[in-house]
Amino acid sequence: MGTVFTRRFEADRIGSQVPVKLMHLEGLYELFVSKFVYSGVDFSMHNFKVHFMMRLTYQTFPYDEEDDEDDMDELMGDKADTTENSGSESRNKVLWDDDCPWSEWYSAEDPLRGFELVVTWADRTVESTLEMAELENASPHDAEKWIMHPILSPYLGDPSLGKRIDFASQLLCLVEALDTSFTAQFMEDFVSVENPSSENLKTSVVIPPPSVLDRVIKDLFREGSKLPDFTKGEHKFSRALKAAPLESLFTQFCLHSLWFGNCNIRAIAFLWIEFVREVRWCWEETQPLPKMPFDGSIDLSTCLINQKLHLLAICIEKKREMNEEFLDCIGSDDSSDASVSMEENHKVDKRRNKSSEADLQRKRDSSIAEYTSNRPRFERKTERTNSENQSPTFRRGSAGPVGTMMLLKSHQRLHAPFTQDPPLMTEDMHEERLQAVEAFGDSLNVPGQLEKDILLSDMSAFKAANPEAVFEDFIRWHSPGDWESLEPKTSETSAGPITEGSKDKWPPCGRLSQRMSDQGNLWRKSWNDAPALQADDQKPLLDPNREGEKIVHYLETVRPDQLLEQMVCTAFRGSADTLNLTKFGNMRQMTSKLEQLYLIIKSTLGALQRNNLPDKGKTVKDLKRLCVVFENVEKLVTVAASIHRKFLDASRLAQVIFNDFYTIYSPTMGMNSNEEENKSRTEMEVSRQEVSLRERQVVSNLFAPPSANQSWRKVLSMGNLLNGHEPILREIIFSTGDDVNNGIHYAAAADVAATNYRKGEEIETHRMYVSGTSNDLRVGLSVTSCD
Repeated sequence: MGTVFTRRFEADRIGSQVPVKLMHLEGLYELFVSKFVYSGVDFSMHNFKVHFMMRLTYQTFPYDEEDDEDDMDELMGDKADTTENSGSESRNKVLWDDDCPWSEWYSAEDPLRGFELVVTWADRTVESTLEMAELENASPHDAEKWIMHPILSPYLGDPSLGKRIDFASQLLCLVEALDTSFTAQFMEDFVSVENPSSENLKTSVVIPPPSVLDRVIKDLFREGSKLPDFTKGEHKFSRALKAAPLESLFTQFCLHSLWFGNCNIRAIAFLWIEFVREVRWCWEETQPLPKMPFDGSIDLSTCLINQKLHLLAICIEKKREMNEEFLDCIGSDDSSDASVSMEENHKVDKRRNKSSEADLQRKRDSSIAEYTSNRPRFERKTERTNSENQSPTFRRGSAGPVGTMMLLKSHQRLHAPFTQDPPLMTEDMHEERLQAVEAFGDSLNVPGQLEKDILLSDMSAFKAANPEAVFEDFIRWHSPGDWESLEPKTSETSAGPITEGSKDKWPPCGRLSQRMSDQGNLWRKSWNDAPALQADDQKPLLDPNREGEKIVHYLETVRPDQLLEQMVCTAFRGSADTLNLTKFGNMRQMTSKLEQLYLIIKSTLGALQRNNLPDKGKTVKDLKRLCVVFENVEKLVTVAASIHRKFLDASRLAQVIFNDFYTIYSPTMGMNSNEEENKSRTEMEVSRQEVSLRERQVVSNLFAPPSANQSWRKVLSMGNLLNGHEPILREIIFSTGDDVNNGIHYAAAADVAATNYRKGEEIETHRMYVSGTSNDLRVGLSVTSCD
């Protein structure tokens, strides 16, 4: 040591059958004291001052790998059976993510495989075995320092280490199904045994049994007491994706498809055919279409199939209303007849036979009137002109006068009529209408039957509300730009009662525009043909029977590639919206990552929204790369959710741990991730974090009391238990020292005098390091002397 002192080291190990005495602190204390005290001394009767430090390492019980494998095999073998029961009904144990949004579809492996806690008792002085016994019974909460280390699951670094079952893996299968869908004309081709293309699908295809198929269909078409919340899980960028809301029928179908079989094209074809068959049954039996609104306007920002299903739901509702109206008409007569006695029936038979047709017509009219009066948009106030009009004209379907506007040919106010709502149209119907207008060049010629029907409906309603109106009056109300006024602007269109001054200015001066004055103008011809009928009495612009049948026919004959393109878009949005429901606290990095994910999905799926894919191979390749990005974000979400759930009352600790993980993981994710980057992830490890006093109880709760299965495997033989957990490693340092001036034991006076600079300094004479468990003990001893 460069002085008169030397240090000697010794070490020993007991690899098995550690003596019981050496498993406890008292025995280890006596072992150390025996190194500098005569062997004949009774340790229990004397006190020996010894410096003591201890560090205990605890670890949560590791997962039982055999149980994990059994669970995974069961999950894969009967995945569809469990997921169609909302994911957890058939489980016998509670999983960590049972209340996470994705648990309805799959169970993720907990990314935090466990925790390691290092508890340290600082340097203190002990003088007896009794104090050592008290220390062995002390709670780890009494220690001066806690250091926690999260243990990450290996699958975060290398997906090949386990069977990865999540949204990303199933979306990849759906993309591969899209790649196969271009080979057939109809979905039935993939299930037909006579189709040559199905020969290539015989390998690696899984078709679930009929019981699973029935369970999926029942789950999809289960009627609820109320409509679901279609904004659930919606991100601010969700509507940028041409898909469907998370809780809608088509999105639920797409998410079910991900787990139906192994999401191959044949399994999807089986499920789609049965799905359409059930939709047709709802249509033919006039049953409500579940998970779809039956009113409102068509959202053209969604995919075409969702638009079609929405319109079909509306058609079913209108069809049901028409049926109820008809039954009310014929049922009211039957119900009244049932209360008439047999004698009265005999007396009135002749009279009823003569007037049966008139009565039926009258009752039908009254029921229609009652029905239409309950519809808000057709609420009507039938009004007669007041006495100063000096005309018995009967107005029908009037919504009230239009300011101070007057009719041209009669001294009466111009009334705006109640009109039928424009018929609802899906995206493809709008495109057909636009193409027709472009083909004719001039929309004034009313090229489409739909436009002509709307115009005739408006004209009929206007005539009913204004019986003495002329064509020019309709133009002034319907198309003011085609009426050229020849008098200075007045308050003609301002609201308010008619004054005497306004009467003096009648009739209004003006003329039709050039295009409305042309010979053979179709608007004037339509005016001449239009009958005076209020909106209630007109034929509906939307024929629910015709439109509903067209929609079902579209679903039955849609091309496989068109269906799969919409399924891919909808499945990506549905999966992202599901992850967006995850609660991860104040972790702003996750908010940013989810926004990036939506934007990347939007840019990648843009090619699928075109009618014809320019390069199918490139599109499929981009989609597969998108699945990699989705996988990385999905892992981040599960890590954030796991940390947040475990540290609800220790937000600082949760944020620090996630920031550390995010710093390691984030640089390796992205569209351009390569194999070298993936290899760098394999050995990911987050740093150790010090636990404050306020956070100790939260960390302590992570060490749940051992189960009966875990308890019998290990006999507790050491103290300082943490919720029933024995330390997996105990490290102790014993030390004792002596003053350098004390030459009695270690040095002669001359030697001590030679080291004047050490006067008053204590030198560590004995130091022993103990490390071990109940099955392994390692001891190292150093002794300082001047021998």
